[in-house]
Order: sequence, then structure tokens, then C-alpha cells
Amino acid sequence: TINRMPSFLRQVINDARINTPSIKAHPVDSGDDKETAEVINGLVKNIEVSSNADVAYDTALECAVTGGFGYFRIDIDYAHDDSFDKDIMIERIVNPLTVYGDPASEACDASDWRYGFITEMIPKSEYERRWKKSEKVDWEAYSIDADWLSEESVRVAEYWSREEVSKTICLMSNGAVIDEDDYEKNRELFDLAEITCVKDRKTASYKVMHYVLSGCEVLEETEWSGRYIPIIPVYGDEVFVDGKRHFLSLIRFAKDAQRQYNYWRTTSTELVALAPKAPFIGPKGSFNSDAEKWATANVKSHAYIEYDGGMPPQRQGFAGPPAGAIQEALNASDDMKSIMGIYDASLGARSNETSGRAIMARQREGDVGTFNFIDNLSRAMRYAGRVIIDLLPSVYDSKRIIRVIGEDESNKQVTINDEYEDNGVMKLHDLTIGKYDVTVQTGPSYTTKREESSGQMMEMLRVFPQAAPIIGDLVAKNLDWPGADKIAERLKAMLPPQIQQLESGKVADPQAQAAIAQMNNQMQQMQAQMQQGMQYIQKLQDENKMLKQSAEVDMARINADVEKARLASATKLQDTRLSGEQDQQEII
Repeated sequence: TINRMPSFLRQVINDARINTPSIKAHPVDSGDDKETAEVINGLVKNIEVSSNADVAYDTALECAVTGGFGYFRIDIDYAHDDSFDKDIMIERIVNPLTVYGDPASEACDASDWRYGFITEMIPKSEYERRWKKSEKVDWEAYSIDADWLSEESVRVAEYWSREEVSKTICLMSNGAVIDEDDYEKNRELFDLAEITCVKDRKTASYKVMHYVLSGCEVLEETEWSGRYIPIIPVYGDEVFVDGKRHFLSLIRFAKDAQRQYNYWRTTSTELVALAPKAPFIGPKGSFNSDAEKWATANVKSHAYIEYDGGMPPQRQGFAGPPAGAIQEALNASDDMKSIMGIYDASLGARSNETSGRAIMARQREGDVGTFNFIDNLSRAMRYAGRVIIDLLPSVYDSKRIIRVIGEDESNKQVTINDEYEDNGVMKLHDLTIGKYDVTVQTGPSYTTKREESSGQMMEMLRVFPQAAPIIGDLVAKNLDWPGADKIAERLKAMLPPQIQQLESGKVADPQAQAAIAQMNNQMQQMQAQMQQGMQYIQKLQDENKMLKQSAEVDMARINADVEKARLASATKLQDTRLSGEQDQQEII
């Protein structure tokens, strides 16, 4: 057997190791901010580094490429032996055949799993040590299936169940949304703070339980802190046959071509091995001298052999290997490449392509042909990011200092869930509130990007050397040399004053400074004019008010005179009427 499959498998697996996907969190509502999202990204990076998550990712992808599916898991444990703080961990699952997922699942990840199992065979002594309080098992008395018990070990299964539950949430007067149970438990504190429940509603959530089982009893039972089953599947090609879901590896359909290749290589080897050795042919009597050497000429190497006669003996020419068998082996080799979509250029072998562009195009064809496996790993990591972010509020629920790792692998300490001062600015990164979405970015690592950028910078300096005094510090910073950072600092100190002032945030252009000063003067003049205008408007308003008051006084005086004249006229008319009535009586 000449197994050619590992070279194709390593091509896909190692390509994923070079371009490992990365988890990114993004804020999605008003309860979070970009800086907290960056802290979460750094925390996730720290979880990956502390847990050796790259091993878990590589193992799961390798199992998916070679067998059709692989898994890794997310767990919670104490950060240190002498601490009560907990951390999230990413762990690998070496044997994917020990995982049993929900057969009714149709999602590209485990987001719709209702249950799942992870089994493990452990020694009986280890079993009794870890579960001392469990029932003492008489291994001979129990009739347990052979899959659960052997002579030296016993199988233990982790059982995860996920059930939909209904709960009531409350909208508080301060804008926060909490569970009704939490509100009732802390009712007195909310009342003291004068925070009340504005409205409530029913909502659907999920409850995840974790059990540890033996073949005859439940050893442990705990409620998981998150809403998802923390088993992350990495799938291969997905197909449905007779209504059943199957996952295929990269080499699934190349097995027949590999068998044909083995057959024809074995056939050609057999035909060559069974071919008779070419004898020496010469005239009769040519082998009388040194007859013993001529008899062993096909099995031994002699320094010289004498012959008789004038014509030396000649060896019969070898017919050669069977051309048909060799051609069929080549055909089978080409079939393997075409089935998997990986060609000679992707494998590093010399092919018909001669130009660099043609070679890159053929390599790109090979990458596209197997990109579905890399993309499935990205989907699995996106689901892992959701599981991690779902666990953050319950795991990192108190004030603590955590390490965050940046994209450039730089480390720093950050305080979470409490205010702290950073360069005179108060900051707060509360991981217990807010909602964050997860995306996955696939591409070269930061180190690879830095190496590529340094090469392009060097090429630019070769074409445009005048730029060296301006960008020399940036070029040195991206070089992978011992002491490159110190070289970059010294080159930065030699930058022109204009660049240094620009880096420090100062305005270096005198004309710009003069323009800013002129604008300030104009603004001051405009403010003075506005103030004068406001004073003039106020003066006019006061005069208008005085005029109104004067007009009201004059109007009241006029009304009084009119009323006085009306009363005088009425009195005079009454006197005239009375005088007329007296004159009439005297005449009568």
C-alpha cells in the first residue's frame, strides 16, 4: 500500500493552521460599547491562549477532514488553586467517536441540540477515587453491557440536556431588564433605591443540565450557567441519504482511486520482479575461460571476466517495466487529485504551469476546492464565540482584573465590572450587561501580516528611497529582528519635526495656526456683536413696554373723561325734564 492520502489531508489541515480563524465580538444594543467589545475580544484571545485552544481547533478540523466530523468543548474551572475566580476554557476532544449528538439536529452547529453525550473509559480505581460518595459498585454482581464495563476500566458518560423554559422578565424604571425571580429576591434593595418594575412579560429561554452517569447510577447533577450545550462540532461535507444526515471527509470518494493506484503499482512491481534476468549471449566456447565467474555474473559483481574468441558476450536487453500498469497508476493518481480538488501546484510539485501567476491561479483552485472545511471550522468557532459570550455574565460577574491579549499579541491588565481611571479618564467595562454579536475573521496571523508588510515596505523603499527618512521607523518596527523595537525608537527620534509634531497631535503648519487664530478672533467679534444686539433688543422691549403702559394710562384718562361728560350730560337732561314738568303744573 502506498498511502497518498496524508499529503492531501495535511494540505488542508496545515492551511487552516496558517490561516486560523479568530473570534470577534461586536456591540448590538445601547447597553454595550466598542471599548468593552475590544476588552471581550482580548479576553477571548486570552482564553484561547491559556487553554491551548489552537490544539482543540486543529484536532477537531483534522478529525473532520479525515473522518467527516470532529468536536471540541467549552468548560468552566477555577482560575487558580487558591482562588474563587473562575475562567472559561476551551478543551479538545481527541476521539470524536465518543461524542453522541442529537440525531434530529439540522443546524450547521450544535445550536439546536436537545441533548448530547460524551463518554470516557477510566480505570476502576480512578472511578472509585473520584466518586467516593457514590454507591460501592460490586462489579461482579451487576450485569452491565460490555460497552460500559471491561476487566480494568468502566465507562463514564457526560449527559447534557437542553429544555425550553418560560420565565418572566421585568423592565425596571432605570431601564434595566432583569428576571422577575431576581427582582423578587432583591425587592428590598430595589425599593430602597426607588427602582420599580415598569412592566413585565413572559419570554422563552433555555435551561441546560449536566449529568455524569455510570452504567447504573447518576454520579453528578449540576445546572449549566449558559443557554447552549457546550459541545462544538466541526463538520465535513454534509449530505442527506434516504432522509438521514451524513458527514463526509475529504478523502471519502478518493478511496476507490487509492485502491486502483495500489493495485496497479503492486501489479507493475510484481511484473518487474517476475521478469527473468537478462542472460549473456555469445558464440559457443566463449565462456570456457573464467567459467565460474560467468556462472555467477548475474548475482555477483566481478572486477573482470575473461572470455574466449574475438566477439565478447552481450547481455540481452531488458524489456522494461509494463507500460500499461504504470499508465493506469498515473491515471489513478490524477483521479485522486481531481476528486479532492487538490492539484500538483497546491502540493508543491512541478506541473505544466510555468509563470508565477499561473501557479498561483492553480493553487487558488485547490484552496477553493477545499475551502468548505475551513469555512465549517469558522462556523464552529462562531458558535463557540456565542457560547463564551453567553457565559461571560455568569463567570466574570464580579470586580476583578483580567489579562487581555491584543491582535499584536501584546498583553495588558484591565479592570472589569468596576470604574477605574485610565490617563485621567474614568472607564467602566461591565461584562454583566449588554448584548454582543459574534463574527469570525479568517486570514493570516498578525505575525504573517507583519512579515508580508515588511517585505512590501522594503520593496517600496527600493523603488522610492526618498521615503526612508519618513517611514524608516515603521519598517524597522515590522521587521522580525532582535532589537527591532529599539531600532524603530531611534529612527523615530530622527524623524523631521513636522512628522514628530503630527505624531504628538500638534499642528505644525504656521498658516493653519494663523487661520485658527483668525477664526477665534472672528468668533469673539461675532459673540460681541451678538451681545450688543441682545442689549439693543432688550432696550427696545423695555421702551415698548413703557409705551404700552403710558398708552394704557392715557386710555384710562380718556375713558374717565368720557364717562364724566356722559354723567354731566345725563344730569343736565334730568334737570331740564324736571323743570319742564313743574312749568306744566303751574299752567294747569
